Amino acid sequence: MVSALWRLRDEAGDIRLARGGLDAPEVYLDAGLTIADFLAADGPSLSEVARMPASGAVGAHEVLAPVDLQPVWAAGVTFQRSKVARLAESGNAKFYDDVYDADRPELFPKAQPGGVVAHGGTVTIRSDSTWDVPEPELVVVIDASGAIVGLTLGDDVSSRSIEAENPLYLPQAKIWDGSCALGPCIVPLGEAPPLAEIVMSLTITRGGEPIVRDTVPIAGMKRDVHDLAGWLYRAMGFPHGALLMTGTSMVPPDEFTLAPGDVISISSPALGELRTGVERR
Repeated sequence: MVSALWRLRDEAGDIRLARGGLDAPEVYLDAGLTIADFLAADGPSLSEVARMPASGAVGAHEVLAPVDLQPVWAAGVTFQRSKVARLAESGNAKFYDDVYDADRPELFPKAQPGGVVAHGGTVTIRSDSTWDVPEPELVVVIDASGAIVGLTLGDDVSSRSIEAENPLYLPQAKIWDGSCALGPCIVPLGEAPPLAEIVMSLTITRGGEPIVRDTVPIAGMKRDVHDLAGWLYRAMGFPHGALLMTGTSMVPPDEFTLAPGDVISISSPALGELRTGVERR
């Protein structure tokens, strides 16, 4: 069974790390241990944390996003389907073709610490946007040295209408309160299958009925995730580590837009399920 790391708020209101499977946390780890601890240069490794002695069974709890002091960044145009969608929404702007084939990837900040939605929470869509989509992504957890040590699932909620107006509006099309979801847990890299074997699925439910379904193998990603991490760390330091969303190829039909009340499920047999609701802000 996979030994995954969960971040929880326990029945006393304290934030604690726990170990468990992909479906649920089972036992707490030492009180006071944080994700920043094992991503720091002098901290225990994620694999060591996964083997630490337990300090009690998990009781009533709230699942929190598996991030504390880490910024969340994102990469774009890493799959062919994403490139095609971006070209279409922009009127075939050549720069999307260029970045897909370039050595330098597209990287942009997605969320600050404390601004990430957890499994079971609610993502938001902007009130000044008319075309909004989830972007399911494999997320790599990177330590202070720049090494990838774990994996999780992410949703880079995006406004395609704002981005289509002008590429300089990208920050507003990508970053707002509730636009990023991560979880449900972190799987140590050594516990996960090879990346080429990981498959991710998306289901969007409205009124109890699935209206969008898609499944994509990560093997279709053009970029190497270690190369993406290297570019992120090329001119910046992250003493508490960072999380990097690695791009999506799950693009809903052009006529689709998210609506309040929708339920988004992003899942993988290797990484669990990240499920959120949707509301407008």
